Amino acid sequence: MTAQSPRIYIYKIIFEEVLYYYYGVHKEKKFNEYYMGSPETHKWMWNFYTPKKQILQLFNFTDEGWLEALDIEERLIRPVFNTDKWCLNEACGGKFSIDVSRKNGQKTGKKMYEEKRGLFALTPEERSEIGRKTFEKAIGCFSVPPEERTKLSSKVGKRNCELGIGVAGRSKEKMTEDGKKGGTKTKELGVGIFALTKEERKIISSNGGKIGGSKGGKKGGKTTGTQRWMCLETGYITTPGPLSIYQKKQGIDTSKRVRVS
Repeated sequence: MTAQSPRIYIYKIIFEEVLYYYYGVHKEKKFNEYYMGSPETHKWMWNFYTPKKQILQLFNFTDEGWLEALDIEERLIRPVFNTDKWCLNEACGGKFSIDVSRKNGQKTGKKMYEEKRGLFALTPEERSEIGRKTFEKAIGCFSVPPEERTKLSSKVGKRNCELGIGVAGRSKEKMTEDGKKGGTKTKELGVGIFALTKEERKIISSNGGKIGGSKGGKKGGKTTGTQRWMCLETGYITTPGPLSIYQKKQGIDTSKRVRVS
């Protein structure tokens, strides 16, 4: 091996403007080739901010060297994986991050519904019967008493606040963005204030919101009340509001759901 031979190395990407970072391993095709990582989920950060690469360790340019590099890369990522909000790595040792797993779960659930596979191959009555038996036999999530599930949920919430992850990791800008998305979705579904006609909204506005509110509520309730959603964790199916209550009681992320009707 010469001084100009291709290398295997572990690197760390940092950014001049923000505290985010990313670990990776690379096997060169030629010495000192330009390489700044191969991000997918957060690729926009590489384009928006100014990335810099730090080579942390070199390895022998052999199969053994490559395996050793992969092993050390995993050991670097594991302590901060899913815990440090500044870490951009979305995979570690074959496992995906919480965000990626949630998104993949939603895509899988939607595809299964469209293809009528798994739980979706059953009728609503058959799914309800499975849920009832699961509850009666105290298996799955029902194997843990309600009190313990509540305690577990509280511990998870406290941990998320301390680490600044999950809901607690959302910035004001992110919450504003999500609020706008929620408003757009409400408009698309025609619920809430969007369940009213322009004339009805004018009447409400001119009367301090006292006239037409109940009418709009009934329209919105009727629309959302006919929707059926399924929990991607347990398969439990019900309307949006009750499903949120159910998932919160089980300590399940309320985003882990898919609309089935």
